[in-house]
Amino acid sequence: MTSETSGTATAPGHPADRIDTSVAHPARRYNYWLGGKDNFQADRESGDAMAAAFPTIRLSALENRRFLRRAVRHLAAEAGIRQFLDIGTGIPTADNTHEVAQAADPRARVVYVDNDPIVLAHARALLTSSPEGATAYLDADLRDPEKILAHPDLRRTLDLSEPVALMLIAVLHFVPDPDDPYATVTRLLDALPAGSYLVASHATHDHLPVPLANEARAAARGGPHGTINLRGRDEFARFFDGLDMVEPGVCSVAEWRADGEPEPRPSAADVSMYGGVARKP
Repeated sequence: MTSETSGTATAPGHPADRIDTSVAHPARRYNYWLGGKDNFQADRESGDAMAAAFPTIRLSALENRRFLRRAVRHLAAEAGIRQFLDIGTGIPTADNTHEVAQAADPRARVVYVDNDPIVLAHARALLTSSPEGATAYLDADLRDPEKILAHPDLRRTLDLSEPVALMLIAVLHFVPDPDDPYATVTRLLDALPAGSYLVASHATHDHLPVPLANEARAAARGGPHGTINLRGRDEFARFFDGLDMVEPGVCSVAEWRADGEPEPRPSAADVSMYGGVARKP
């Protein structure tokens, strides 16, 4: 059953009351690109319009998901990280953060954060922890780090005196410069102890033709919430200032530790998404 044909009665003030099917939402648009059914006409129209300008955008979404899987596997299996704070979760699909982490250690604990009621409804229904671990789901916005950090469900699930992997996968490009995404990331990392990690990916204009890159910048300046704010490599690398980059550093998400992924690998231009993992010293 698609989202358009399902209905749930909700009490006044319930998060589902915020669902506006007439406006595209990034999480539902991403779901559409990945071949999911949890999206509305506005999401599909927006997704198709973006695909017309950037025909490989579905490939980009898929490679971004693979990057998440590889990064979480590295942190859980090799770096010993057992706690994950995943902000901008998106609608659950295969290989969600807790599934990858708990495959390495069933005791892993994950807090998911999103501001879309559909995402939260699916997360609570589908993202079931192993008995040894734990998952929690917060209704919050990346741009409100204080609400996230003070949330009692986060405090019950994660021990902020122990290392945490902060996951910001394909979400920072929805925060425009006036909202200062760099300050937001710094505030979140300041709350985490040494030995924590930042995992991030971000859409870029570096590989676009100049006219299309200029058009994207202009759209971001005047666009509504959910508009993608493309940034260059140096702008993305700033999010990792003061951290120790994990090899191979900032690169295309399709190239980050991609041994074992399907060949041939897509080009950086086809994906137009940077990724990186870094440790807080």
